[in-house]
Amino acid sequence: MITFDDIRAIALGWPEVADGTSYGTPALRVRKKMLVRLKEDGDSLVMPGVPPDERDMLVETRPQVFFFTDHYRDYSIVLIGLSRATRNDVEPLLKRQWHALASKTAQAHFKP
Repeated sequence: MITFDDIRAIALGWPEVADGTSYGTPALRVRKKMLVRLKEDGDSLVMPGVPPDERDMLVETRPQVFFFTDHYRDYSIVLIGLSRATRNDVEPLLKRQWHALASKTAQAHFKP
């Protein structure tokens, strides 16, 4: 199991990451763009930056951890059930999204 506080502790050690909110829930941002957020249910993590084909593979192979709803069907987003996920499930996706959002300067000086 991993919590949003665990995710926050990991990501806040990376350059340009800041606490924020999104839709009234805790979120982490990189240069004012959403890195990740906690869904309203308090257990689901909204993880952007996951293309639909990869998301479908994750949902098919690990449905106990990864899922999505019709609302997210047309977006490059996967939902992660934190109470069933581990750091190894979340961190690679989080790192990839950080790389997509961070400045080239931050990426050059820091390798999460």
